[in-house]
Amino acid sequence: MENLLTMSLKERQKLTLMHNLEQGKISRSAAAECLGMSERHVYRLYSRYRKDGDEALIHGLRGTHSNRAYPLKVRTAAVEFFLKQYSDYGPTLLSEILEKEHDISVAPETLRRWLLAKKLWTLHRKSRRHRKRRERRSTIGSLIQFDGSEHDWFENRGPRCTLLVAIDDGSNRVRLRFAQSESTQAVLSFWIDYVPRYGIPKETYTDFGAVYYNTSKHENPTDFALAMKTLGVKLTYAHSPQAKGRVERSNRTFQDRLLKALRRENISSIEQANEYLDRVFIDEHNNRFAHVDHLEDVHRPCLYSQAELRNIFCFSATRSVYNDSTITLDAQWIQLESSKAPLPPPRSQVTLRRWLDGSLHIFWHNDELAYKMLQKKPQLKPKPFLRGYQEHPWRAKTKLFGNARVRAKMR
Repeated sequence: MENLLTMSLKERQKLTLMHNLEQGKISRSAAAECLGMSERHVYRLYSRYRKDGDEALIHGLRGTHSNRAYPLKVRTAAVEFFLKQYSDYGPTLLSEILEKEHDISVAPETLRRWLLAKKLWTLHRKSRRHRKRRERRSTIGSLIQFDGSEHDWFENRGPRCTLLVAIDDGSNRVRLRFAQSESTQAVLSFWIDYVPRYGIPKETYTDFGAVYYNTSKHENPTDFALAMKTLGVKLTYAHSPQAKGRVERSNRTFQDRLLKALRRENISSIEQANEYLDRVFIDEHNNRFAHVDHLEDVHRPCLYSQAELRNIFCFSATRSVYNDSTITLDAQWIQLESSKAPLPPPRSQVTLRRWLDGSLHIFWHNDELAYKMLQKKPQLKPKPFLRGYQEHPWRAKTKLFGNARVRAKMR
């Protein structure tokens, strides 16, 4: 068993030709044509074969490290970094971090092969339902996909929170913001920042969440839907997560890349995370993945003042005015007062807008009304006493004959 050789198919073909060449069954030129070599190289190969036998046909670097491969110390260092610091990183992200943080440049596919060889990575593909592809929009601002991703973003370093994601369907440009939850307050705060920054989009694409769609009363829009209607933005609702797959896939990407970036920066609060988004992450992400150079931007310019935007992105309700110029809101009585704006008559409908800073503003016919909060329900004033009331003739007659009438009815 000492002389047992392992040869590839190509090497076995060379061995057969060398046997034929040695026995004179084939010429050197014919062997060169079969092997795709020059006659000179066939001569050198035949000389080694006659000197060393079959072993001369086996590649000399078999079983050794390839001259074209990465150095072994690079491979060892990359695998050690994966095991000690980046065990939940994928090959692509691991390749980027190694180059950025540790000055180790390795292709993602090479890292994948190394991890597969060490059984540190597995290849898996989920079976998915077939869905028809929808082409991207051809302009920026034509369609904005919006969603919230609730996740343990700080990995127990801080409270669970939600990442609000707006991604442009045509360019992949994103705008991100952390909030405590996907509430109406957080969503309106997001959009009151988005509109002055980028403009007013033509259409938004959301799910049927309670913030975006009133499932109990379809005819009554939510505060978000009312704000978009005021701006002239078309609302579209997705019947499945796959329908707005672009923002859903972005959520998965951010739960991988952004989560690890927050870990590296040791960020554990929403304020720090939002500061990091504006300072570093959003620009880096858009510079790499967004394509805005050759696309037309169809965002309408925002011509609203800051006060007008606060009146659009707010909590809105209507109340009826009572006879004493009072209204109620959340079991609280409010007295409308005289000001430059005329007081609305009783049974008129006034609009109450609570801005995102918590302040309350009351409007009637686009005029803001002055008001004050009452501690308790206003009491009705008693009717004034009328002199001679007790001595009225009708009352005197009732006193005289009242008992007789009652007795007569009883009989």
